[in-house]
Amino acid sequence: MAVVAPLLALLWGLPGLCRWLAQPYYPLSALLAAAFLIVRKVPPLCRGLPSQREDGNPCDFDWREVEILMFLSAIVMMKNRRSITVEQHIGNIFMFSKVANAILFFRLDIRMGLLYLTLCIVFLMTCKPPLYMGPEYIKYFSDKTIDVSISPTLGLLGGFACCPPKPVPLWQEELERDKRVTWIVEFFANWSSECQSFAPIFADLSLKYNCSGLQFGKVDVGRYTDVSTRYKVSTSPLTKQLPTLILFQGGTEIMRRPQIDKKGRAVSWTFSEENVIREFNLNELYQKAKKQSKPREEGPEKPPAVPAAVPQEESKKDK
Repeated sequence: MAVVAPLLALLWGLPGLCRWLAQPYYPLSALLAAAFLIVRKVPPLCRGLPSQREDGNPCDFDWREVEILMFLSAIVMMKNRRSITVEQHIGNIFMFSKVANAILFFRLDIRMGLLYLTLCIVFLMTCKPPLYMGPEYIKYFSDKTIDVSISPTLGLLGGFACCPPKPVPLWQEELERDKRVTWIVEFFANWSSECQSFAPIFADLSLKYNCSGLQFGKVDVGRYTDVSTRYKVSTSPLTKQLPTLILFQGGTEIMRRPQIDKKGRAVSWTFSEENVIREFNLNELYQKAKKQSKPREEGPEKPPAVPAAVPQEESKKDK
């Protein structure tokens, strides 16, 4: 069993591994993460490299390089304690491995360090992490549609104080027919690794809980900066507010995660499926939304048929 279980797990994850290898981001990241190991250990490349070992062997790590690698391992282990998905684990390994490689190359030779740093910059500029493209029940908003869809009163009245309202698309009109719809909206940015890791989790939640009274939406605040200002979601490179989940009921914000303290800083919160279900009471919201949608699906009750009037007999007076 000790051998069969890992083999079954490998076979189960083989399709996902093949999809990863088919995308250039992960193989190139792995190559950059293992660059110093390849240069130091492969005999044709390690010949002539400087070494501080007593035996002078250039194809083996010296004591300082071992210390740096051990420190890297400790940082990766500490960082991965809060990781949820496999992508987060692999992303942390790649990121800190590249930092350690840059330090090791600069320590070995400043020219090799500059070359490695240049390769990393070119890689970041030309090769982006793959986005989630799986099934989902999510509506994507822009800066002009989010207010109209979530809060029709704000979008059609308050938002046009100095100019006439623009024509509203048909799908927005459908959203405006019932203000009892509860929205869970994710404010994200494509460049954020945390948002990319949370994308499959949010998509899975939308597949499980989406109904006519509970719907899921997303808006790219990295693209629509005025939306981030309006809803007070920071998009700075060092922010801890991406992604941000906000629950809207009747066009009003009820709660958000992560929360913001009095100093304007985001309170640490783990974006796992269990935490979202518990904090936002998705099971309760789903049951409530299903109960509200049943009368609408059945349609209004038909009024009882009124029997035809029976002609009354002539009164004695008429006779």
